[in-house]
Amino acid sequence: MKLEMICTGEEVLSGQIVDTNAAWVANTLMELGIEMQHRVTVGDRMDDLVAAFQERSKHADVIIVNGGLGPTSDDMSALAMAKAKGEELVENVQWREHLEDWFTRNNRVMAKSNLKQAWLPASAVMVDNPVGTACGFRVKLNNAWLFFTPGVPFELKHMITEQFIPFITEEFGVQEKSALEKLLTIGHGESSLADTLSEITLPAGIELGYRSSMPHIEIKIFARGDKAIRQLPDVTKQVKALLGCAVVAENRPTLAAEIHHRLYQSGFSLSVAESCTGGMITSQLIDFAGSSSYLHHGLVTYSNESKVKVLGVNPQILDDHGAVSIPTVEAMAQGVRGILDSDFALATSGIAGPDGGSDDKPVGTVAIALATKHGVYSQMVKLPKRSRQLVRSMSTAIAYDMLRRALLEEAVIVDYPSIPRFAK
Repeated sequence: MKLEMICTGEEVLSGQIVDTNAAWVANTLMELGIEMQHRVTVGDRMDDLVAAFQERSKHADVIIVNGGLGPTSDDMSALAMAKAKGEELVENVQWREHLEDWFTRNNRVMAKSNLKQAWLPASAVMVDNPVGTACGFRVKLNNAWLFFTPGVPFELKHMITEQFIPFITEEFGVQEKSALEKLLTIGHGESSLADTLSEITLPAGIELGYRSSMPHIEIKIFARGDKAIRQLPDVTKQVKALLGCAVVAENRPTLAAEIHHRLYQSGFSLSVAESCTGGMITSQLIDFAGSSSYLHHGLVTYSNESKVKVLGVNPQILDDHGAVSIPTVEAMAQGVRGILDSDFALATSGIAGPDGGSDDKPVGTVAIALATKHGVYSQMVKLPKRSRQLVRSMSTAIAYDMLRRALLEEAVIVDYPSIPRFAK
């Protein structure tokens, strides 16, 4: 089965918004062993849409079309598809009645423009949308089924999961069984990881893939077919052995997810004091429901005055060593841990840039500390030539990894080949 995707919308084409829908669809299908082979983005122009539908339908078996199903004049997908097939739009009475009922149940007056969403190409098969006003539909043109989906991410995800995947499974038969292991790494470049893993002779049916999403690089180990799936645990074990401490999580999208998993209902507590990371450590944990079971507080102590008055950092430490220093972050971590006697505390202080560095402490210098009930661990890293956002996100990842390693009772400070450290 050759799968493609056509994404629509001027705002996507012009870069005004990032096309997270396409990324989500491709990743979701990839994890099912279904690979997307071509993707194109088309603006809200009738001739371009018609041409894209006609041309790509000669090459693909299935095309997911995303967007353009709304009630406004720039939502052209249904009409463009009708023109591509040389047929009329026909009102789908079932969907019109659904719209009328939906607005009535929600005590809302339906705008006349919403009725546009019930008009589909004459040969279209309606696809239900239980969470929105735009129904999907599918149409056969040339070699391909074109499967039209709404642009609203929440609605798209429902339709792909509940409608599209069952459709292609039935239409094209059961796909070959597949399995996937994902290993999250930090501190190593993609080429370095690939060179290290080139030592492995992969069995037939198993492939390696890499996805860079800084500060992480994710390694995907695909297994297709029963024999390859049986060999997947051994191959995963080999990969982890070769990479060593580069692997920081398994089958987790981020290190924050790994930390949440290990702290949730563990009985341990965490407090955080952030300067250069500006709340990023705390915010990423709060994204997860249940983080209140372990997170005592997260304080953004950006100024020296707040470090002294809120965390109890001795002013002499700041005078002698500066805000970006090992003694300062150690005092920050101890101060924030002591407020509620947390089991663990993280602290960061650094120069995220683009200005503010010096010869001794250039932009990208970050000090990170972990305080526990048994001691304090700290390091100062160099993150030069990175954007302000990347300095902050990499610092957050390193802080998480220090905590993760402490929770596993492993060495808290490790070497990352692409992240040099200052000597104490």
